[in-house]
Amino acid sequence: MEVGYYGILQTVADLLKLLQKEDIVPAAANKTLFKFAPLLIFVPIFLGFSVLPLSPTWTVSPFSSALFFLLAIISMDVIGILVAGWASNNKYSMLGTFRSAAQIISYEVPLGLSVLCACVLTQTLDLQEISIQQGVLTIENSNFLFGIKALNVDVTSIGGFLAWNVFRMPALFIAWVIFFIASLAESNRAPFDLPEAESELVAGFQTEYSGFRWAVIMLSEYAMMLLVSFVGVILFWGSWNTPLPNIGSFALADWTTGSVWGIFWLVSKTLFTVVLQIWVRWTYPRMRIDQLTSLSWKLLTPASLLILIICSLWKLLL
Repeated sequence: MEVGYYGILQTVADLLKLLQKEDIVPAAANKTLFKFAPLLIFVPIFLGFSVLPLSPTWTVSPFSSALFFLLAIISMDVIGILVAGWASNNKYSMLGTFRSAAQIISYEVPLGLSVLCACVLTQTLDLQEISIQQGVLTIENSNFLFGIKALNVDVTSIGGFLAWNVFRMPALFIAWVIFFIASLAESNRAPFDLPEAESELVAGFQTEYSGFRWAVIMLSEYAMMLLVSFVGVILFWGSWNTPLPNIGSFALADWTTGSVWGIFWLVSKTLFTVVLQIWVRWTYPRMRIDQLTSLSWKLLTPASLLILIICSLWKLLL
């Protein structure tokens, strides 16, 4: 509350403070790898933002396999975590890296399968194409909406939230729940923050880091939260499309569509998901490592496989 109006400049003050702090490198550490590890965590995550479609006309780097690239590139941050822990030459850091390896391997599987469910429905890996498909559905040619023809609505197409993937195919809501849980583990967020675990590992893989290098690691973690939230919104919750349906007085108008409004809808949905992630952190206690792996292999992976089969049958039969 002391820095700026109601403390709004506290983040700027923290940044300036961290820039001035001493960069301490342990004497027994592998100095080259120790200094390079934060970049190995930072760069892959921020490369992931390069393929996100922000609006109908604004995609930073569009290509047909954007989703494949995104999943591949963000998986590389675990290499940075492993390097950071090993190069620190610290037993707490090494425990953090072992936990991270087990966690990432476990939760990559249900996360990938949940993403594949959306790909089966949309038949593409292009994030912009997935976004466009969640805009307006033609009722005559759409078999995705339950009982839409029985609503007796005099329109040939429908848009808004009714065209989003979680409403076109209700089983995708469960797929999103699996994606959300797995994304928390991928982001090292509570209750899956075992690689850090400050209560028993001091800070896990980042125990020996200080100053700006520590800030880069923390920035990467929060950037990962934002990135997986963007991906979840694009795949399941309509991306940059307006939630207003194309029915009667809610017919789509210029002031609810377009590039500016597309960015507004996408960012609003994404920030709401980030709030959910923060809410979960302060609601649930940290899981044990055996509970974490059991949840992935015994519950989330079989459930995601079942949803994938349902989505495949839905697409084949309808």
